[in-house]
Amino acid sequence: MDTVTSTTIMENSDESAGGFDPAALYRLMAWLSPAYPVGAFSYSSGIEWAVEAGDIVDAATLQRWLGVMIREGGGYCDAVFFAHAYRAIEHDEDAALRVVAELATAFAPSRERHLETTAQGRAFLDTTRAAWPTPALDRLLAVWDGGIALPVAVGVACAGHAVALEPALHAYLHAFTANLISTGVRLIPLGQTDGQRVLAALEPGVATTAECALVAALDDIGGAAFRSDIASMRHETQYTRLFRS
Repeated sequence: MDTVTSTTIMENSDESAGGFDPAALYRLMAWLSPAYPVGAFSYSSGIEWAVEAGDIVDAATLQRWLGVMIREGGGYCDAVFFAHAYRAIEHDEDAALRVVAELATAFAPSRERHLETTAQGRAFLDTTRAAWPTPALDRLLAVWDGGIALPVAVGVACAGHAVALEPALHAYLHAFTANLISTGVRLIPLGQTDGQRVLAALEPGVATTAECALVAALDDIGGAAFRSDIASMRHETQYTRLFRS
């Protein structure tokens, strides 16, 4: 192959990838796929109780519930933790990495939410170290020996593999949203098309949360999704349960 042809193919490849590294895209799609073995399908973040209590009864009420979670609850907090964990690796700041890892673990508003984030975080960490190793994940374990929250584990992996922060954060929030919609589809129940309508309607809120999280300080973390937090507490004693949270 001559030099001109080779150069043209590389340029076309860059254009088709939209300026985003195809290898990075491959990793993101693998890590945030429902098939990645972190057990995301077994958690509802309290939605199971909200359905039983009548707070969520159809696509519209699911959309409103998730909109609050994404903008003012666990979705926003996860996004801030993700961004800070990523930057701690990017800038070789082990003290900052320990702070965000500890805070993310302590920030869960209920026992079940703590289990949800740390069990998935540990599963993600173990699987990724085995299949997609990076020294960044070893550093995380070296500076913090407590539970690992999922957004911290994913943020560290993305930084370690040089996956750009902004698209990685958007992808994380998409996966967060899609998993909870899947929960709603199964529990309410909803049709698959209604689930996709909800996902499409939440896109602007996901984008806004990502933008806010990218400029937020750790001191800016906080939530106002109180009903969601109460739901995760009430789920602990719910009589009939399909989900772990």
